[in-house]
Amino acid sequence: MRLASLGILATAILLVSSASAADVAAGKAKAEICAGCHGDNGISQTENIPSLAGQLDQFIQWQLVFFRAGARKNEQMQPIVEQLNNDDIRNLGAYFGSLPPFKGGKDDNPDLSEKGKQAAAGRRCASCHGDTFAGTKAVARIAGQREEYLVKALHDYKSGQRSGGAQAAMADVAYPLSDEEITALAHYLAHL
Repeated sequence: MRLASLGILATAILLVSSASAADVAAGKAKAEICAGCHGDNGISQTENIPSLAGQLDQFIQWQLVFFRAGARKNEQMQPIVEQLNNDDIRNLGAYFGSLPPFKGGKDDNPDLSEKGKQAAAGRRCASCHGDTFAGTKAVARIAGQREEYLVKALHDYKSGQRSGGAQAAMADVAYPLSDEEITALAHYLAHL
């Protein structure tokens, strides 16, 4: 297990620090296969599928490496990521990072958002995801993300079902959250 983790880390470091520049146009061409689930221009229209537009380049790269190495599992993603080489991953990160993020729609429940804002402050979400929840380096942008996807992700972290990346930190944060707090937090973040 430790050897596999070192292999994933080495691959990710190579991707992020590689001397060759990423090609956004090549990333856009490669992303055509992503649009079926993640939506045109990276804005998901599919329940429980995250939007990728505006995600940070390094975050996209790390997640693709985790999927490709099997550290993060998803039946739909596995056959796709197995076909990606390091340049593809680098280019996809640059492409999705270059897109404007989805801006949350009109908040239909400001009271729920206020509860979510309190939950975010109490769980130190901004310490990793940034003050505006736009993410930092290899940490996900969660502002404006699909609400039901955020609920699913938090439940997956809480149950230990989701691994890869910040599993330990996210499990620590998500585990004590009640279902009501998860709902409020997801609502708040989705409408930022």
